[in-house]
Amino acid sequence: MINKILLSVTEAVADIPDGATVMIGGFGPAGMPAELIDALIAQGAKDLTIVNNNAGNGETGLAALLKARRVRKILCSFPRQTDSYVFDALYRAGEIELELVPQGNLAERIRAGGAGIGAFFTPTGYGTLLAEGKETRTIDGRGYVLEFPIRADYALIKAERADRWGNLVYRKTARNFGPIMATAARCTVAQVNRIVELGELDPETIVTPGIYVKRIVRVARAEQTVVRAAAA
Repeated sequence: MINKILLSVTEAVADIPDGATVMIGGFGPAGMPAELIDALIAQGAKDLTIVNNNAGNGETGLAALLKARRVRKILCSFPRQTDSYVFDALYRAGEIELELVPQGNLAERIRAGGAGIGAFFTPTGYGTLLAEGKETRTIDGRGYVLEFPIRADYALIKAERADRWGNLVYRKTARNFGPIMATAARCTVAQVNRIVELGELDPETIVTPGIYVKRIVRVARAEQTVVRAAAA
């Protein structure tokens, strides 16, 4: 019987090793798997390469992982904002490496990783510092840059509902990077608000098929509220 449900976030991230590449879903706090990140901090893995849209907010979630000095390198499209002071301090001190990737390129590189695409040409970044050292080509009179896929050892994502086979449904904009990250990692771990019986999810609403998901752990909204309040 296929059953991908685990009992705790601790169990869900227990085997993530030092030096792993980990994709973390979310657009800022929307869709960020905060409890999985907290469990990863407690687990102790270090020298991680993190793939995320931004570089953390305040001192919770991804920012807390950075503050704990567990991240060697981050690939993101939006590293600086008013509350990204943890990353800012680490970067200025030379304690973290940054690969800056335009947001559209970031999404497409992750998607390409999941789709088995070897590389692709994009006009984004052509003629800028982001294109230095990369292959370029003129196609139909327009300049393009060759970009390569991003793949990961693990993806930590958040969804609204799941069944025991790992089929996922997301909540509104919390969907963001989760679906493509799930396809581009060897092991996808999803924290969800609800786990339903097989057949309860309308096949037309399933965004991430269970074939892409290895582990599911339920973290109820009430529990999330308690964790956030305690952190504050």
